[in-house]
Amino acid sequence: MLVGEEVWWAEDRPEEGGRTTVMMMRLSGEKVSLLPAPWNARSRVHEYGGRSFLPVPTTAGMAVVFVEFSDQRLYRLDPGASEPVPLTPAPQTPAGLRYADLVLSPDGRSIWCVRESHEGGRITRHVVTVAVDGGGVTEVVSGSHFLAHPRLSPDRTRLAWIAWDHPRMPWDGTELRVGELGADGTVSRWETLMGGESESMLQPEWDDDQHLFAASDRSGWWNLYRVPVAGGVPVPLHPAEEEFGVPLWQLGLTTFGRLADGRLICVHGTGTQRLGVLDPDTGDLTDLDLPYRTVTPQLSVFGDRAVVVAGDPTLPTSVLRVRPGTGEWEVIRSSVDAETLPDPGFLPVPESVALPGPDGRDVHVHIYRPTNPDHVGPDGALPPYVVFVHGGPTSQSPAVLDLSKAYFTSRGMGVVDVNYAGSTGYGRAHRQRLYGAWGVADVEDCVAAARALVAQGEADPERLAIRGGSAGGWTTLCAVTGTDVFAAGTSYFGVADVRRLAETTHDFESRYVESLVGSEDPSPIHRADQTRCPVLLLQGADDPVVPPDQAEVFRDALAAKGIPHALVVFPGESHGFRRAETIEAAAEAELSFYGQIMGFDPPGVPRLDLTR
Repeated sequence: MLVGEEVWWAEDRPEEGGRTTVMMMRLSGEKVSLLPAPWNARSRVHEYGGRSFLPVPTTAGMAVVFVEFSDQRLYRLDPGASEPVPLTPAPQTPAGLRYADLVLSPDGRSIWCVRESHEGGRITRHVVTVAVDGGGVTEVVSGSHFLAHPRLSPDRTRLAWIAWDHPRMPWDGTELRVGELGADGTVSRWETLMGGESESMLQPEWDDDQHLFAASDRSGWWNLYRVPVAGGVPVPLHPAEEEFGVPLWQLGLTTFGRLADGRLICVHGTGTQRLGVLDPDTGDLTDLDLPYRTVTPQLSVFGDRAVVVAGDPTLPTSVLRVRPGTGEWEVIRSSVDAETLPDPGFLPVPESVALPGPDGRDVHVHIYRPTNPDHVGPDGALPPYVVFVHGGPTSQSPAVLDLSKAYFTSRGMGVVDVNYAGSTGYGRAHRQRLYGAWGVADVEDCVAAARALVAQGEADPERLAIRGGSAGGWTTLCAVTGTDVFAAGTSYFGVADVRRLAETTHDFESRYVESLVGSEDPSPIHRADQTRCPVLLLQGADDPVVPPDQAEVFRDALAAKGIPHALVVFPGESHGFRRAETIEAAAEAELSFYGQIMGFDPPGVPRLDLTR
């Protein structure tokens, strides 16, 4: 985020137990961590969280307001203070009142955000305001089970927001609503300007008191529109078969912002995301000349400048400050320090291609070939390959510098990263191609990618592995139980029983599977006895999204059939590993697993014990 010349951002600290701190770069260029350990700025709204901190002006300077992970209350830490002070009440249920999607009111006196309540045995959500001085919380509006993107009009008389209800996910259908603020600061009536059951609306931003900008996929692609508040036809700003929006897995994601001169700086693209400047009056879109292939939906604008997070296959993912008017940019912070980055000879540069898939459809992949300047493979031997399957499944895997892939490619294994049917970045039709076919179409695409590499003479057909996390773990388990292509499969907190998941998972995704699976239950747990290869299961003990019993029931089924396997459970980890020691242990277990199956002995890696 930008506050004048200061840049603020959230930064994960795996070496500190996986906590998230808030960083600031001062005018002098000094970078400081604002939250001392163990304070942890992380929201649990939807269990995936979202924007969880905000710079706030005080008489003593800029304070930071943040969501503390342990109790989910909002706190304010003033400059020079040793301890934060709570701004929201302690809930009756532990972590029962959660906050995310924080934005500051124009006068700086209150924070507008989404509050998720787990009190009283039921889940409700409201847009609320929280007084910066600790004066309390006001419920502004509800009206739907899910809410996002609260935005106050410039004249402070109206509120715009996004709303949707079960069984839809936010990429299926949402509504753009606007309501009048009463004298008590609440909204009692509203109108829906755009959206519905089959149109996904994202990120309303006020242009002036009578118009909004917002993203809609009514054309089949998330494009930007100018929306009259008083009625009338929304006007597309730059119609194109490109995405100017992303799936709203986390609250507070932003793909565009209004510059001081009225133009929009925006993240857009097909498959990959670039940074461009769009003139809403002419529709002209000009990309900025950045050496980064992928820009993420974490965009903040202040005046004529913007801050973004961007990545590239040859450069670490970094926080950038950009001046669109001049094209100037600078790196504020990189995810990997230059002195700790491996020699470029150890880092694979992916080739992004479309491989032939079933029914004539393209399978979009990034191919990371083995690379190590100190070693070459045996003459005449083809390398083993690991198929990487991203989570979601309504998501995508970008082509960026990823040391988890380099961990394998530097040790003689290739990686093919698959954006299978259902992945985002290719329009609404492509992401809905998985509906009713989860566990089928995704598996077909992963198998097609592996077989294409074999047909091209790049991969050893006897040494193919597949691995993925969450939904990618589901695809992995479906592949090893339904095909004979792979010699090994690794599931990170993956789904084994989709019906059981619907009963035990968190509220946000509790109806998601209804659209993903067809009339027949394709869960791999029902055919675990048909597993064609050894399986490694890696699981967080405290996972509320895919609970540990998913891995346990699959482990038990493998044991009953004498299929080689291992289950490694990591205490204190949730959905996605955050601690440095866990990340390291999981990677070593996976490499040892492949070595045992594929006939090599990785040096310096503890041997994983497999059970029959």
